[in-house]
Amino acid sequence: MKSSPAAPAAIAACLLLPAALPVSAQELKQEQAQAQAQPAGALREITVTTPRGEVTPFNVPGSVDRVDGSEMRDSRLQVNLSESLGAVPGLQVQNRLNYAQDLQLSIRGFGARSTFGVRGVRLYVDGIPATLPDGQGQTSNIDIGSLDRVEVLRGPFSALYGNSSGGVVQAFTASGEGAPRLSYALAGGSFGTWRQSLQLSGSQGAVDYLLDASRFHTDGWREHSAARRDIANGKLGIALDNGDKLTLLMNSVRIDAQDPLGLTADQYALAPRLAPLATQYDTRKTVEQTQVGLLYERRINAEQGLRLMLYSGERKTTQYQSIPPSAQQNPLHAGGVIDLTRQYGGVDLRWTAALTLADRPFDVVAGLGYDSLREKRKGYENYVGAVSNPVLGVQGRLRRNELNEVWNLDPYAQASWRFTDRWTLEAGVRRSSVHFNSQDRYIVGTNRDDSGSARYSKTLPVASLRYQATPDLALYGSIGRGFETPTLNELSYRANGASGLNFALRPSVNDSMELGAKARLAGGLLTAALFQTRTRDEIVTDTNVGGRATFQNAGRTKRNGFELGWQHETADHWRTQLAYTWLDATYRDAFCSPSPCASANTVAAGNRIPGIARQSLFASLGWVPPEGFRAGVEMRALGRIQANDVNTAVASGYAVAAVYAGYLKKWERWEFNAFARIDNLFDRRYVGSVIVNEGNGRYYEPAAGRNWTVGLSGAYRF
Repeated sequence: MKSSPAAPAAIAACLLLPAALPVSAQELKQEQAQAQAQPAGALREITVTTPRGEVTPFNVPGSVDRVDGSEMRDSRLQVNLSESLGAVPGLQVQNRLNYAQDLQLSIRGFGARSTFGVRGVRLYVDGIPATLPDGQGQTSNIDIGSLDRVEVLRGPFSALYGNSSGGVVQAFTASGEGAPRLSYALAGGSFGTWRQSLQLSGSQGAVDYLLDASRFHTDGWREHSAARRDIANGKLGIALDNGDKLTLLMNSVRIDAQDPLGLTADQYALAPRLAPLATQYDTRKTVEQTQVGLLYERRINAEQGLRLMLYSGERKTTQYQSIPPSAQQNPLHAGGVIDLTRQYGGVDLRWTAALTLADRPFDVVAGLGYDSLREKRKGYENYVGAVSNPVLGVQGRLRRNELNEVWNLDPYAQASWRFTDRWTLEAGVRRSSVHFNSQDRYIVGTNRDDSGSARYSKTLPVASLRYQATPDLALYGSIGRGFETPTLNELSYRANGASGLNFALRPSVNDSMELGAKARLAGGLLTAALFQTRTRDEIVTDTNVGGRATFQNAGRTKRNGFELGWQHETADHWRTQLAYTWLDATYRDAFCSPSPCASANTVAAGNRIPGIARQSLFASLGWVPPEGFRAGVEMRALGRIQANDVNTAVASGYAVAAVYAGYLKKWERWEFNAFARIDNLFDRRYVGSVIVNEGNGRYYEPAAGRNWTVGLSGAYRF
């Protein structure tokens, strides 16, 4: 797992640095003057955290968005990030309605091929990587009920987070404040869905704390899609006498989920709620994860500071797949039950300094990140008894046993120089090295020893230039190089059915550029960005059969895009949000999917990359006073999505609407909040997500029809 890198103002965003060095006096005065100049009713001023201190998104030379936790909880079930991140341009996050496979999340097309979990995008929870060193991540341990905010970084500077950082999503737990506050929330909705949570927070003297526990359950919209998820999340901060600070982070999650699998086009057309194959094989997944982290921040003097992050965790996964017993008769087959135990940990040490160069502000950050993963992977047959009359969905004989290790050691450095009042130059570099090692412990008959190792390294430079044209208009340009290694899951299987890891896979390398503008207009913030990414050795799905995917390199790809965002709030609390994305993602070289080549599986140069919508739009209008009645409407639209590389299967585009209303009352030490919400208001039938290149044509994961949610919460301040 990689630690988050250093981030001067350009990176924007997402670092947990509450003891960051102060902004220079000149910059601080400018930002204060800009804030004071905002007219009454202007959009509430928000900041993102950088080593320079708290900086407004307007003053960041990159594409970065912040979504407050209070907004993510307002009139929502508070289970999935897909509920509340629609207003972020360039971010495509879709709910599979399948808690055995997590959300389908991509940024500017990175991560779209993922058949489960999150791929190609770096995830962090309170500075602890939720993405492992090989690039595989998950959002299942993010507790929306205790979030302070989520920040999303896009563009070239995300490459400084290392391996598989086509974009960066960071979640931050809120800190306790004031007298003890106890709150309870309960929400329920369609399909036997409910969630309840209990939270205690506060601060006293040098100590602040927050403890939150929640349980979510659903019977599922589709057949065989029930799930339960329990999350416990905690944060304890201690301010030391010498000005240093310690922060202890704790997180635990357990998931028990049925897997309804995908549907063919005919199955989707006839009965989208059924899951015949999933019921037959009793496909399901169980996940248990616990992690802890320790953050130590020390101010050396007025100009310099140190930050040390330590973390450790364990994740256990058991998954039952729909692989026929006949296929498992091959002595090289790894079985239909996956049993993983993953132990991970890491350290990130960072030095920051606020200096001057030619009498102008010059901020420097340098650090070293180390992350490790130790995986015990076993495979079992998913049946017992005779092949002709098997009992399915139970663990059978051992068919795979190996120990896999991944680790990285990444030095990095960044600098930001404001060489005139209007111009700022920022640059950085990270040397990312990822090491894989596999020890085969299942050597039986013709199943030979498949042990092996691989090492992937790349130097990742980035640079940006920002111009403050007027007090309310800023322009910037940035360039950078990133890379993406195969994950252990992508290395785990070979397309020809042979055992052992697929070390023939090469990492992909991408070069990105972006031109952007940010403007304060009529009390709101308008952002726009043009971008292009060219990738070599793109990693794509080769085969995907029975819940098991293999991968290959597909040559060159190109992603051209445009993003537009608008946020505005009036003095009488009317809030408007708009996010539009146009993304043209295509293959530049022909290849075959699956290999070897035949006339029906040749992918032509110019084909669209599957899993990526060319256009997406989010728009919302809400009346959100701090107390009393509130209401709003939302609209989400997504263009058609190709489901396979040859572009012969497609999920049609759609537009859906939602409405909500609620009431918030504060009375002495009490606070009450109630809401009701309807999603997919017009009962639109559509495909919510696709399984890219599913070998049996089961590409389609249908979305739910019209559904409702109601909720009630109460809090008392002691």
